[in-house]
Amino acid sequence: MKEKTKIGLEILQTALLLGILGDVLLRSDEPGLNVLLVLGAVTAAMIMLFVRHRRGTYDNRIWALHGALVFFAAMFAWRDSEELRVWDVFAIFGIGAVLILPSLRIKVHLAGFSHYILGIIVSGINVFFAPFFLLMADIKWSSPAQNGWSRHVVSVLRGLLIAAPLLLIFGGLFMAADAVFEGVVNRTFNIVPDVVISHIFLTVFFTWVTAGYLRGFLFEIFALETVDMGLNAPSAVVSVTEPVEEKAETEPAAAAKEEEKPKERNWQDFDNSVLPKVLTLGGVETAIVLGLLDLLFLSFVIIQIPYLFGGMDLVQNTPDFKLAEFARRGFGELVAVSALVLPILLVSHWLLRKDQPVNEKLFRVLAGIQIVLLFVIMASAAQRLLLLTGPVGYGLTTTRFYPMAFMIWLAVVFGWFAVTVLRGARQHFAWGAIWSALFILGALHFVNPDAFIVRTNLRLMQQGREFDAFYNAHLSADSVPVLMEGLPAMNPEDQVEVRSILSTKMSIVCTGEDFRSWNWSRSVARKLIHEQIGPTQSGTCSGL
Repeated sequence: MKEKTKIGLEILQTALLLGILGDVLLRSDEPGLNVLLVLGAVTAAMIMLFVRHRRGTYDNRIWALHGALVFFAAMFAWRDSEELRVWDVFAIFGIGAVLILPSLRIKVHLAGFSHYILGIIVSGINVFFAPFFLLMADIKWSSPAQNGWSRHVVSVLRGLLIAAPLLLIFGGLFMAADAVFEGVVNRTFNIVPDVVISHIFLTVFFTWVTAGYLRGFLFEIFALETVDMGLNAPSAVVSVTEPVEEKAETEPAAAAKEEEKPKERNWQDFDNSVLPKVLTLGGVETAIVLGLLDLLFLSFVIIQIPYLFGGMDLVQNTPDFKLAEFARRGFGELVAVSALVLPILLVSHWLLRKDQPVNEKLFRVLAGIQIVLLFVIMASAAQRLLLLTGPVGYGLTTTRFYPMAFMIWLAVVFGWFAVTVLRGARQHFAWGAIWSALFILGALHFVNPDAFIVRTNLRLMQQGREFDAFYNAHLSADSVPVLMEGLPAMNPEDQVEVRSILSTKMSIVCTGEDFRSWNWSRSVARKLIHEQIGPTQSGTCSGL
């Protein structure tokens, strides 16, 4: 059996098992422990296939990415915040895209954001189209299996595929012909056509997606004939003793053959040399683009400096300029400005012509000025949020908390940009930026945003601000312990509303809730509500 056929069969068998596991575990109303179990199994399968078939050792950076993947999967069993779940999903898909890069011969720690985008595109192509190559090109079905259990698995699968339609046809005819036989079959197998079809669909879907991703993890995209399982492994060198005359004769032929060989794609060193010169930037264009942006930023900063250092009194005493206009209107826009600057600087640096050293020096000066001005703008945005959520503000919400966390990450990234890109080490920027995002997102799970929001709003309530019981009680189960702790300090109307909302959550019937959807925060919240508010008609089942 050819090596690629053997590997293809292992991928197919592994994907089928993972597809069945995904159908069994992910058929629940709420994500929880099941996400950790499924992604843990996928990670174990990736490591197993890598160790079995790739030459060389497992790089520590790849181990770290796998660890981060399992960590964010585990967060589904810990936190209940919908916003954190969304970001966890982005983190998981992002890590999955980065793990594809070694199959393209790209070193993950030296990759740029363009490589990460390439990883996302290639991952999507693999997930949807790679199984076709796996089934039709990688696996030579006519190749006899010499040994191993692959031969028996393939035989069993072929037998089941042939027998299944025959059993369905004749079984259906027998059931239609005799009511007693139909009753026996229904009682034995408890067949519900809709459920059977959904199981088949989900199993096939999970199998297809997993097989495509695993193939992309091991093979370069669209690689059909050769199997290169090494990670930048050096080519083997074979030394032979031959006469000088023979060597001289064979050198031209070898050179000609070398010229005929197609060039390998080099994704690692992908730069702007592939573009026409008209699409790249020289010193003049760089000076105009970044120079004008710097002037715009500077004019805004000059206006903001009095408010930055003047504090709340200056804001409140300025005619026709109240807190709501200053804070609510400006915070989101300034976060958007901060987010847009990063891709602009990265793209302009990538398009910069490297033929003249002055171009790079000019970019460093103008980009450095822009980053300094941007930090002042970020400080202004942070001040607006503090005013908006402070003692004379309007309280903290998820739409105010998460943009602030995002801006903190941007501040870290811009600092890293200055340390790497502006010092001529762009190849290290993206790796540090992605890990800073993963660390900050991981830290948010320990901060517990929903509980932090409720705790902040309770503190403002004690300082005389109005407490929005409806909003705070509708946050996720992560906030329930803080709500229960602050319940005695609320006025009677807010206490009644909070108890009513939590009791309504408690009374939702959790059809199908089992170990697959178990979540620590929901479990703790359910227990607290049951103990402090009392059982409802649904007992201890909770819709939290």
